[in-house]
Amino acid sequence: MSSLPSLLIIVRHAPQGTRWVAEALDVALLNASFGGETALYFCDDGVTALLDDQARGALDQKGTLNTIKALEMYDIEALYIDPESLDERGLQAQELALQVSPAPLASLLNRYQRSLMF
Repeated sequence: MSSLPSLLIIVRHAPQGTRWVAEALDVALLNASFGGETALYFCDDGVTALLDDQARGALDQKGTLNTIKALEMYDIEALYIDPESLDERGLQAQELALQVSPAPLASLLNRYQRSLMF
């Protein structure tokens, strides 16, 4: 059992144009590698990080989808999404590259001891 507090990482930014999503994933992988319970919640423009057809970002910036798909190898299986963010962007759950659970943020904030927003 880990002495690390459980961690919810909230991803609000799109994967292109900034390093926000990449930094969120780095923190998730680091926390999980030390045995900490880790979950990710995608909302706002962060839901686009889960789209299959990600284009490369500015300056040929790599997409983050391959890292997101590898989270399971680090025992990060708790992936959640804000369904309203999908609706606001005209997206459907079927368009996402992997299966994530819809959940209200408030209930997740109560479940995890710590949260970080990217």
